[in-house]
Amino acid sequence: MSKTLAPLVLVLIAGLSTHALAQTSTNPYLQNVPPSTPATMPNLLAPLMPALMPGMPKGTGAITSVPPWTMSVAPTPEQKKQFMKSMLPHLSNMGLNMRDIMNFMTTKYQAKPGLSFDDVVTSIGLRANQLNLKLVGHSPMIKDIQAVLGDMSTPRMEVFHYCDIEAGREIMKLVPESIVYLPCRIAVMEDAQKNVRGLTLDWDTAWLDGINSASMGVSPEMAKLAKKIRDNMDNVMRAGANGDL
Repeated sequence: MSKTLAPLVLVLIAGLSTHALAQTSTNPYLQNVPPSTPATMPNLLAPLMPALMPGMPKGTGAITSVPPWTMSVAPTPEQKKQFMKSMLPHLSNMGLNMRDIMNFMTTKYQAKPGLSFDDVVTSIGLRANQLNLKLVGHSPMIKDIQAVLGDMSTPRMEVFHYCDIEAGREIMKLVPESIVYLPCRIAVMEDAQKNVRGLTLDWDTAWLDGINSASMGVSPEMAKLAKKIRDNMDNVMRAGANGDL
């Protein structure tokens, strides 16, 4: 399991389990989720952490109780392996596979009929400027696929890297390790039917509303910043899908 996917799996387990009963009837990915109650979920990881990571300091609740820019002790590769192996049975019980997980952690919008790939890219760039999201990188992956692999059949895809400097700094103050998720990325991609979509990692923290977010180590400040990033990224992608200028 990739380093990027592993923490997302943990978030997915907590989020799905917390809201399983409420969403089972509407979300096809939750049909096999066993019933659970929010009260039991904050303790899901607690029994595992001391045994798997004996050198890790136990959480004290709010992230703000830790001095800014303080990194956590890094677990060893073996500790990570054992920790993730202990989580995987929960995914199996939910009937999820890796395709489901990646889809669940993604926000995506299909472009309106008649909009071209370049139309979507243009609208995304314009809206990002309006929201003071700075374009800090561009990865035209399709060009490398064609040039290096000689594959001309792969659908077009490009990735744009955006940064909210203030929000990024504040989040890294609270959790320096969050730098591995920054800057934020919006992918524009064609599918097999040549439909164009905008996609990004879903920063939605609404699943924390049903539990004590402090027990998960999420301060109100961090939740507010994550919501700001999520709302802005969502705004940008909706603009792209609608062709707004």
